[in-house]
Amino acid sequence: MQKPYAPNKPILFERLCEKRNVVEFRGNPEYFSGLLCLLLVASRNNEQKTFGFLQNTRYTVSMNTRKKFDPRFTPNLTPKEMLELGVFGGLYFSDKPKEFPKSWFTHAKLSPDGKQHKELNYFGVNASQPLAVWQAKGWIHPQDPRGWFQWYCRYYQGRRTEDDERQIKRWLAMQRHVAQIKNNCRKGDVFCRPKQRQALLHWAYDTRKL
Repeated sequence: MQKPYAPNKPILFERLCEKRNVVEFRGNPEYFSGLLCLLLVASRNNEQKTFGFLQNTRYTVSMNTRKKFDPRFTPNLTPKEMLELGVFGGLYFSDKPKEFPKSWFTHAKLSPDGKQHKELNYFGVNASQPLAVWQAKGWIHPQDPRGWFQWYCRYYQGRRTEDDERQIKRWLAMQRHVAQIKNNCRKGDVFCRPKQRQALLHWAYDTRKL
């Protein structure tokens, strides 16, 4: 009987299967996921392919583009910071998708029961529409079925796609709400327009400082 594969010595890197996005190792070619592939190969190439696990989607990321944002796109908050502050009533990524770093969820304010809870939002108010509304308006791209924040998380990780232009323009359009807060609220008055502030938080604008 063949013994199950259990590596007990340094693993030898063989090659990257471009078509399958899987790294093949001596002993068991199916043992390691594309995520581990990225970690092992990044130090060698500084650029490598991997794939996501959320909703059975696959995509390419590049270590060289991870820190190179479009110059127009300057979010104030990282995905990790957003999740820790409290966004989307704790419902977004409450399933802790494995394609993203575990550290993102260590201190994240997540729903314990699969429902939105306004008290989990930083400003304590509901400020997001149901996903069905976004789908009905045609704002959801098939590659990111959970919407803009999912796109941002993957963009932050290094993925680049043809939908980036549209999503960045949507982010830019939210700046009108920033102007409204600045024109109607005293700086630092977080009790002024809390719903609008929370909504902007969902788009990576740090409205605590407005």
